[in-house]
Amino acid sequence: MAHSNQAKKRVRQNIKVEEQNRSIKSRLSTLIKSAFDAIDNKDDNANNIVRSAQSYIDRAAKKNIIHKNKASRTKARIDKYQKRTED
Repeated sequence: MAHSNQAKKRVRQNIKVEEQNRSIKSRLSTLIKSAFDAIDNKDDNANNIVRSAQSYIDRAAKKNIIHKNKASRTKARIDKYQKRTED
């Protein structure tokens, strides 16, 4: 239990930031899944969906919500999957 006013405020701030990060991570995983699904279904808008997912991955990495290496790895996996299914 926080005793000082500063510590109490940090607890409040951390709760707020955790909620924001949770929503961004949730949207991120949804976009990644939709990108893989679009590639699987050979959707006409697959390139746009993949591009938007990769853009959102970059934004999450820029805000330090995910690590930059994880962002790079995820984008590479999406690209690799897309190239493999195009053949």
